[in-house]
Amino acid sequence: MLKTILVDDEINALEALEWKLNRYIDDIQIIKCNSPIEAIKIIQEEKPDLVFLDIDMPEMDGFTLLQKLSYTNFDLIFTTAHDEYALQAIKVSAIDYLLKPVDKDELITAVDKVVASRKSNQLEDKLQSLFSNLNKSDKINVSADGKIYLLERDDVIMLKSDKSYTTVFLIDNKEILVTKTLKEVEKKFAFPEFFRVHNSFLINMNHVKEYLKSLGGELIMSNGMSASISRNKKAELLKRLF
Repeated sequence: MLKTILVDDEINALEALEWKLNRYIDDIQIIKCNSPIEAIKIIQEEKPDLVFLDIDMPEMDGFTLLQKLSYTNFDLIFTTAHDEYALQAIKVSAIDYLLKPVDKDELITAVDKVVASRKSNQLEDKLQSLFSNLNKSDKINVSADGKIYLLERDDVIMLKSDKSYTTVFLIDNKEILVTKTLKEVEKKFAFPEFFRVHNSFLINMNHVKEYLKSLGGELIMSNGMSASISRNKKAELLKRLF
C-alpha cells in the first residue's frame, strides 16, 4: 500500500487529484491537506511513502515546507500551475512534477516511477540537489496575485511592511503586494546587498542614494522613497555604507 499525502491549498485541485489517484492507481492510501502548515505535522506523524506537493500556496510555498521537515524519507511529486517556475531546477534534481490540471497519463507515469524507485531510497539526495540548484539562481521568487515573479536582485529597491502585507518596490515604479509578513518574505532575500534596517523596511544597499542624520536616521532610496532606521541597526548600517 502506497501511503500518499496530497498538499494543496485549493480544495478543488485536491479533490480532483484524489479522484484520479483512486481511479487509476492500485493499492494507494490517501490523506488530503489544504494547509502547508498543518501538512508539516501530518507528514512528520504519518511518514508517507509519497507526497504530492503544490508549489505556490499563500501560507507557505512548497520549497519552504520541505525545508522545515525533519522526516524526508518519501518520494516527492510537485504539482503546479506555473510551468516557468523553478521547473528546470526540479528537472535537474530528478524530482518529478505535474502541471495543473493534472493529466491522467502523466499522473500514472509519475506514480509508476515512484513505485519503481521505492527500493533505492535516494530522496534526501534529490532534495539536497534541488535546493542546491535553486540557490544557484540569482533570481528571487515571490508569490503574489496568483502569479510567481522571478525577480532580478538589482531590480528590487526595497520592501515595506504593512502588518500582514509586504510591498516589494521595483525599478520603473513597479510594485508587488505580497500577502505575507516581511519576516516571512525576508527569507527569500538572503543576499549580501539586502539589509533589514527597520521592522518595517528591508532595503537594497545598492539603491541607497542619501543618508539623513535627522529624525533618528533615514535613507533615501533610488525611487525617492524613504526608509526609517532602527536604533539598534544604525551602527551596522553605517559600517556597511561607509
